[in-house]
Amino acid sequence: MLKRLLLIGGNFAPELTGIGKYNGEMIKWLADNGYDCTVITSFPHYPQWKIQAPYQKSRYWFRKEITDNNNVTVYRCPQYIPARPSGKKRLLMDFSFALSVTVKLLQQLFTRRIDIVVVVAPPFHLGLLAILYKKTRGARFLYHIQDLQIEAARDLNMLSSPFLIRSLLRLERYILRHADIVSSISDGMMKKVQEKTGQQVTFLPNWVDVAFFHPLENRDQIKKAYGFAAADKIILYAGAIGEKQGLEAILQVAGMMKSDVHVKFLICGAGPYREQLRQQVAKLELHNIHFRDPEPFDRFNQLLNMADVHLVIQKAGAGDLVMPSKLTTILAVGGLAVVTANEHTSLHSIVKENNIGIVTDAENPEALKEGICLAINKTQEHITRNAREYALNYLAIDKIMSRLDQAIKAST
Repeated sequence: MLKRLLLIGGNFAPELTGIGKYNGEMIKWLADNGYDCTVITSFPHYPQWKIQAPYQKSRYWFRKEITDNNNVTVYRCPQYIPARPSGKKRLLMDFSFALSVTVKLLQQLFTRRIDIVVVVAPPFHLGLLAILYKKTRGARFLYHIQDLQIEAARDLNMLSSPFLIRSLLRLERYILRHADIVSSISDGMMKKVQEKTGQQVTFLPNWVDVAFFHPLENRDQIKKAYGFAAADKIILYAGAIGEKQGLEAILQVAGMMKSDVHVKFLICGAGPYREQLRQQVAKLELHNIHFRDPEPFDRFNQLLNMADVHLVIQKAGAGDLVMPSKLTTILAVGGLAVVTANEHTSLHSIVKENNIGIVTDAENPEALKEGICLAINKTQEHITRNAREYALNYLAIDKIMSRLDQAIKAST
C-alpha cells in the first residue's frame, strides 16, 4: 500500500527557481518511489511576483490537478500577491494564503487519512495547519526549514516591531515543539533551530539533478548563440532579483570594470527590483551590464555553462538565515562561483573548506571586484573540478531524497 503524504507549501512546480523548484522535485521523487502525494499550494508566481501562464484566469479560485500517473494531486489556492513586496505586504500575502489553505485543509480532514504531513517553511506559520491535522487525524509532522523567515525579515529591516517579532518567534517555537521531524539545509541554520528547541534537527540540503546539469565543452559556441563574443568574459547572476540579494554590488563592480570591454555582466532573472536595477544601470550608463528574462528550464544548463564566473551574492544580514539555492546548479555544471559570505557562516565554511568557489566579504564591492578579477585572470580548474565532484558526492537528488525517505519511515 502506498504511503499517503501531504505537502503544504507556498511554492511548487512549475516554478523554476527557489523553494517551488525543490518542492516540485521532492514530490516527483516521492511519487516515483512509493508515495501517494497530495499538495496544497499556491498558483505559480515566483520570482516574477505575478501569476504565471496558464493560471491567470483561475487565480481567484481553487484549482485541482492530477499528475504523475495519478500519484500526485495538487490543490492550488488563491492568495494576495504584491507586485512590490515589503514586510507588511508579505505578512498580508502569507495571511491570505493561510486562510485559503485552511479552507482546503478542512476539506481534507474529512476525506481519506494522510500518514505524514510535510510543511516547507517559509511561510513558517503553515506549520499550525500541520499540527491541526496531526491532532485531528494522528498523522506525523515533518517541518522542513528552507529560510529562517522571521530572523531574515528582522535583520533585513523588513519587520521592525519588537512586539510582532517576539510574537512570531513564540509561534514558531510552538510549531517546532510539535513537529515529529525538523530538518533544514545547512549547519548554521540547524544550529539556530536547535537553539530554539533543543531537539534534534535532520540535515536535508538542497539537491541538484547532476545528470541534467553537467559541464559542456562548447562554451565559445554557446557564448556566440547568446550574442556575445568568444573572447568575452561573462559574469553571470542567474536567480531572483529581490531585496535580500544585494545586487547593487554588481552595479558598483561593473562601474569599476567598465574600461575592460571584454568583461560583460549578465543579470538573468525576474523579481520586484529588476526594473529598479535597470533604471540605475541606465542612469549610470553601465553598458557592460545586460539583462535577460529567466531562462527556460530546458536551456538552463547551456546558460550556466556559458558563464566564466557565477555570482552568488547575499547581504551580510542574511548570514545563516538563508542558503542560496542557485549554488547547487552552479556546482553541478562545474561553474566557477564568486560567493559573498562573511566568516563564521555556513556558506563561507562550505565553499572555503571544500575549495568549491572564491569567497569574498559580503557588502564589499572592492572585495567582490578582486574576487572576479582572480576568477578571470588566473586559471581555476582545481575549483571547477572540485565543484562538480562535490555536487556528485553530496548533492545528487537520489542520495538526499533517500535520506528523507528513511527519516519518514523511521518516524512512522
